[in-house]
Amino acid sequence: MTVSRAEATAEEATAPKAIGRKRAGRKGGRTGRGRFRGHYSAESQPRAWLFLLPALVFIGAFNILPLIRIFVMAFQGGSLLHPKFYAFRNFAFVLRDPEFHTAIINTALYAFVVVPVGLILSMLIAIMIHSRMKAKGFFEALFFVPYLTSVIAIGIVFRYLFNGDYGLINYLLGLVHLGPFNFLNNPSLNMPTLIIFGIWSSLAFNIIIMLSGLRGINPDYYKVADMFGASAWEQFRRITMPQMIPILTFLSIVDFISSFKVYTEVYALFNGQAGIAGAASTAVFYIYNKFYVDNKYGQGMAGAVLLFLLILVFTLLQNLALRKLSK
Repeated sequence: MTVSRAEATAEEATAPKAIGRKRAGRKGGRTGRGRFRGHYSAESQPRAWLFLLPALVFIGAFNILPLIRIFVMAFQGGSLLHPKFYAFRNFAFVLRDPEFHTAIINTALYAFVVVPVGLILSMLIAIMIHSRMKAKGFFEALFFVPYLTSVIAIGIVFRYLFNGDYGLINYLLGLVHLGPFNFLNNPSLNMPTLIIFGIWSSLAFNIIIMLSGLRGINPDYYKVADMFGASAWEQFRRITMPQMIPILTFLSIVDFISSFKVYTEVYALFNGQAGIAGAASTAVFYIYNKFYVDNKYGQGMAGAVLLFLLILVFTLLQNLALRKLSK
């Protein structure tokens, strides 16, 4: 009797452990493979790579291979069919070329004026649409339409606006007894004209993105600020700006990269030329002329590599600066 009671007690003590083992066996299996069934990894699934294969092939063929080809051609010279190894001679020529210096200066001037001014104007317009205007949907569509329109088509319109003889800009300036100014045929006015065009072109995308960021701010923050008597400027400085920092960071990075690669705006505004006597030449326009006009393939690709490195370094420095400011 005592032995049977001891055996029953032992069975009761070991029963929870056995049940736990059975449950563990059901979840993970009793084999060694069952231990890893709970740790899912998409990278280890062959089907996932099969679904990604078309996109990977497309990216490799049209992004990675051309980038590798650019670096290879930057060290070559001669013709495309019979290239010769030039080492660093292409880079030395481009770095000494006055046209490249002008292009880089114009590109930097364009980027450091268009991006800050465009972001400030976009923020002001987005706040006005978000807080004060009644027909918000109409104005959002109105400001977004230029983003969907071809830059070439907009450039043709701006050519008429800035025309020195019958342009609307000169007509409006004449009402206040200014001008006329030959914006398109005066080398000293080519870059200011391009900058104005660039600022206008950047507004549409920036405004839409900023409006989405403003909608994401909790309105209760402003209600509490009103209860404590905070002014509109204090609400903007302490509520709106801190909440909009991720949006502004994203837009500043995207806009700077786009500004350093400006080409279409120059081509559209000056009818396929870089202004008068290259006054509005940019880095990408320099690369295009070297490759397709002068047939200096190695020099053009060397300029492309230098522009790539410049954008890369500037983007890294910008990220570091924005991270410190956000903290």
